[in-house]
Amino acid sequence: MPAEKTLHDAFHETLKDVYYAEKQSVRALKKAAKAAKSPALKQLFETHGEESATHVERLVQVFESIGKPARAKTCEAMQGLTAEMDEDLEDFGKTEAADDVLIGCAQAMEHYEIARYGLLKSWAKKLGLSEAESLLGQTLEEEKKADALLTQVASTGAAHITSKAA
Repeated sequence: MPAEKTLHDAFHETLKDVYYAEKQSVRALKKAAKAAKSPALKQLFETHGEESATHVERLVQVFESIGKPARAKTCEAMQGLTAEMDEDLEDFGKTEAADDVLIGCAQAMEHYEIARYGLLKSWAKKLGLSEAESLLGQTLEEEKKADALLTQVASTGAAHITSKAA
């Protein structure tokens, strides 16, 4: 009979899921930056894409902190979100609504990441994994900031955001 699964096991499995998701996010943000019509939105996607590459590196540090190799496990949620973005780009990429649709797709990805990083951070705290908790907390704050900037662009229009805010 296999050993009973623990919170530590759940933490490790979710970490593998988020590692995959974050790598997908980097690719999706590159694609979104190429497709964005507004220079400010393009800049926001490029900046957050670079930040997401740092998130991938930070996740490697989290794996190291728990003594596990950095391995990805297919994240069905992020696969669905990126497939949706591809579909939306096909349907709306050449329309006036393209940037707004891209913002919606990006925010769906951000919200998923915020939920996962928040969960992992709270589990790390519960498990006494202070280094992991700190690293995950850093990323969580950056994801929240990216989401807030996307909300700002969505509500005020991309022309009003400065690249400095990104």
